[in-house]
Amino acid sequence: MGYVIATANMKGGVGKTTLTVNIATCLAKNHGKKVLVLDLDSQISATLSLMSPVDFAKRRKQRKTFRYLLDQIINPEPEAKLTIHDIIQPQVCNLPGLDLLPGDIDLYDEFVVSEMLHNQSMALGEQDFETIWNRFERVLIRDILKPVRDEYDFILLDCAPGYNLMTRSALASSDFYILPARPEPLSVVGIQLLERRIGQLKDSHEHEAKIDIKMLGIVFSMSSANLLNGRYYKQVMHRVVEDFGVDKICKAQIPVDVNVAKAVDSFMPVSLLSPNTAGSKAFMQLTQELLQKL
Repeated sequence: MGYVIATANMKGGVGKTTLTVNIATCLAKNHGKKVLVLDLDSQISATLSLMSPVDFAKRRKQRKTFRYLLDQIINPEPEAKLTIHDIIQPQVCNLPGLDLLPGDIDLYDEFVVSEMLHNQSMALGEQDFETIWNRFERVLIRDILKPVRDEYDFILLDCAPGYNLMTRSALASSDFYILPARPEPLSVVGIQLLERRIGQLKDSHEHEAKIDIKMLGIVFSMSSANLLNGRYYKQVMHRVVEDFGVDKICKAQIPVDVNVAKAVDSFMPVSLLSPNTAGSKAFMQLTQELLQKL
């Protein structure tokens, strides 16, 4: 059984998706690993980093997105026609070993989930609705991935910013999480908020099951070439080292590289499109570092 790793931060715009798809690419391309990327953000950035909008539109029309698997749990049809194997897109970007479970722009309706769980609690005679909700979020993504869990060395979950049901379930289902950040004061707030939320998640589930997710590392992406010498950078790094220790900060940092943005326009990770650029080399170094940590 491989590792399930979530990429998460409470703050948006910190490079979560870029990090996820490029680590996945490096694992498959440079290390021969079998990797699945699951897009849990309704902005579908990870999906569109690995397939074109035209291909995505075709799959969505065929209902071959993560939304279908959620619907089978939240509002099941009597006879499900598709399995997770039908929905996974193998060898995205023509790279053997790199598979994608495409996301969707419309993942789920919070009201429908609440109604379903309320009906469940009434049927079970369960007075504590929070217990029912916690149980659901703990097993939701875990159960969806169960049929393919043993088929992959790594399953990477690209979480949406914030702390919605999908992010909580992703964290509850993961062995580790990677925390992408920028060396800016607000980014530290995002790191601290996520740590607090994970602590709360563990506490709220401890009566039924232990959630044993661990931080794999904090990865800094440079938002400006001048940051390395700036006072903000030094202040932020000092604060993060104080809070988490130097071992939690990945040595490999992602530099400013226009090729990373260009790769997004080509619906392909920079590690595949432009392997000799500074950004690609940084992702290769980071992937090697994370493997050593594991």
